[in-house]
Amino acid sequence: MKLQTKLVLIICSLLLVVILSLGSIFYYIMTTALEDQIGTRALKVAVTIANMPEIRGAFGTADPPKIIQPIVESIREQIDAEFIVVGNKEGIRYSHPIPERIGKEMVGGDNGPVLEGKAIISKAVGSLGPSLRGKAPVFDEGGHVIGIVSVGFLAEDIDTITEVYQSRIELISLLVLVVGLIGSLLIARSVRNSIHGLEPKEIGELYTEKQAILQTIREGIIAVNREGIITMANRYALQLMELPPTARIIGRHVETVLPNTRLIEVVRTGAAEFDQEMLIGDHEVIVNRVPILTRKQAVTGAVSSFRSKSELYRLAEELSQVKRFAEALRAQTHEFSNKLYVISGLIQLESYQEAVDLITKESDVHQNWVQFIMHEIPDPMIGGLLIGKFNRAQELKVTFEIDRESSFRDVPEGLDRSLLITIIGNLIDNAMEAVRAGGEHVEPYVKVFLTDLGDDLIIECEDRGGGIPDEIGAAIFEKGFSTKAGEQRGIGLSLVQHAVQKLNGYITYQKNPEGGTIFTVAIPKSGNGK
Repeated sequence: MKLQTKLVLIICSLLLVVILSLGSIFYYIMTTALEDQIGTRALKVAVTIANMPEIRGAFGTADPPKIIQPIVESIREQIDAEFIVVGNKEGIRYSHPIPERIGKEMVGGDNGPVLEGKAIISKAVGSLGPSLRGKAPVFDEGGHVIGIVSVGFLAEDIDTITEVYQSRIELISLLVLVVGLIGSLLIARSVRNSIHGLEPKEIGELYTEKQAILQTIREGIIAVNREGIITMANRYALQLMELPPTARIIGRHVETVLPNTRLIEVVRTGAAEFDQEMLIGDHEVIVNRVPILTRKQAVTGAVSSFRSKSELYRLAEELSQVKRFAEALRAQTHEFSNKLYVISGLIQLESYQEAVDLITKESDVHQNWVQFIMHEIPDPMIGGLLIGKFNRAQELKVTFEIDRESSFRDVPEGLDRSLLITIIGNLIDNAMEAVRAGGEHVEPYVKVFLTDLGDDLIIECEDRGGGIPDEIGAAIFEKGFSTKAGEQRGIGLSLVQHAVQKLNGYITYQKNPEGGTIFTVAIPKSGNGK
C-alpha cells in the first residue's frame, strides 16, 4: 500500500474515532443537562404550587379537587407540563390532567421521601407512562406534611427533544468527517511532494546508501542547518578533527567544533566557495563549501567537504613520478635509438673499429654511472630517479653530473622516500628548465651533490641558468607562482617546500658564482627540526 493511501486511511480512521467519541460525549452531556434542566424546572414549579395559600387552604375544605384542579390545570397549560398532580399524604389525587383519575391513588412509588418533607427529582412510571418528575411536600400551618405536589414531563417528550439535537450532532459530525477527509488528502499529497514521491522503504534504502557512501568517501564532510547546527558528519571528518569515531558532534553548533569555519557565512550569503585552504588542528586542508538550496532556491543549510593537503600533495607527486618515469623511458629509448643508428651506419661503412670504440665508450659511461650510483646511493628509488634524470638530460642536450664526492648511504629507514624523491626530482627538473630557458649564451649544465655526513642529509642542486631576480625571491615557493608562461606552472618548488617542511628540514638558495642558482636542502636524520 502506498504511503499516500496509508496516510489518508490513518488520518480518516483517527478522525472518525475522535468524532464518534466526541459526539457520544457531547450527546451524553447534552441529554444529562437537558434532564437536569427539566427536572429542576419541574421541581421549582412543584415547590411553588405547594407553597400557594390557595392549595394549602383547599386541603381543609370538604371538596379539595374543586379548588385545586382548576388552579393546577391552568399552570400546567402555561408551563407545557405533561401533568401536575396534587394529592394528600395518603396519595389520593386531588388533581390530574385526566379528570376521571381524580380521587384515585397516585402511582410511581416515589412518594416516600416527599412525605418525610423533602423536595425531590425522580424518574418513575406513572399512569401516563415513564416520566421525569419534580415533587414537593405541602405543609400546614404547623409544618406538618399534608399533601404532595408532582409536576412531570414524559420521557418520550424529552426523547423527542434530544432526537432533534442528536440529528444536528450527526450532521455536524458528518460535515467534520468530510472536511477531515479533504484535509487528509491535502496533507498526504503535501507529504508525498515533500519527499519527492518516495515510499518509506525507498527512503530507508536511500538513507542506508547515503550513510555507506559518506563513510567510504575519503573526504571529510560536515553539513549544518540554517542555525549552524551540525546535522551530519562522516568518520573521516572526525579523523581530521582528531576526534574519536564515537564522538557525538551532531546537534552541536559548528563553531564549537570548527571555530574558524566559514559555513555560517555560506548559509548567510548562499554563495559557494571552492578550493579554499583551511587549518583544522595541525592539518592543512583544502575545503569546498556549498549551500543547500530548496526547489525555490531558499538556503536551508550548507555542506562542507575537505581533504588533507598532504594527501593532495602525495597524489600530485605520484602523478609526477609516473610522468617522470615515462619521460625517462622515452628519453632512454630515443637516446639508444640514435646510438644504434650510428653503430649501424659505421658497420655499413665497414668502420668496425669506430663502431667498437663507440660501443665501448657508451658502455663505460653507462656502467660507470650505474656502478657509482649503486655504490654511493644504494637506495633503489633515489638511484632510479637519478638514472632517469641522466637519460632525460642527454635527450635535452643538458650536461648532468652528480658530484663524485656524493654519498647517500646513511638514509634512515623511517624517512619517507617519496618526499626525498619529490625534493630531488623537482629541484633537478627546475634546474634543467632554467638552463634551457636561458638561451644559447647559457651553459646547459646541472650538477647535484648529495651527502649524509653529520646529523643531516644535504641535497644541493646547482644550475647555470639565468638566476632568480631579487624582486621575486620571496615568492618562488608560492603555489602557482612562475616566471614561465603556460598552465600547470608554479608547482615544483611549492611541492619541494611542502616536502621539506614535512621532513622538518629547511631549504635555501643563493646565486651561483658561475651564473645561475644553487638550491640547498637540509633534512635532519632524527626527524626533528633544528
